[in-house]
Amino acid sequence: QVQLVESGGGLVQAGDSLRLSCAASGRTFSTYVMGWFRQAPGKEREFVAAISWRRDSTYYADSVKGRFTISRDNAKNTVYLQMNSLKPEDTAVYYCAAARSAYPTLQSAYGYWGQGTQVTVSS
Repeated sequence: QVQLVESGGGLVQAGDSLRLSCAASGRTFSTYVMGWFRQAPGKEREFVAAISWRRDSTYYADSVKGRFTISRDNAKNTVYLQMNSLKPEDTAVYYCAAARSAYPTLQSAYGYWGQGTQVTVSS
């Protein structure tokens, strides 16, 4: 069982940066694939980024590649999403998720979800 709590969201201007954090409970955090997803108003939730439990593989949506960086600190049971050069279209609720799966970009692979944190980017 894993419980996830996101933090770090807020209101920023286009071009600014934010770092989201996701604190996880559970002794087996280090064995989970961790992912970030987002849902904009009126849209379906979409994949943003994921990282393997060994931190040797990362995955990104094309829309954030080169601007966002996912990382994890297994000693702190925390996964991060560094978001640079933010755009208004990045505005969404961002969700952290955990999975034991070989398909890190698929929502259906994730069994544990946080409550989400709002990111708003003004133009």
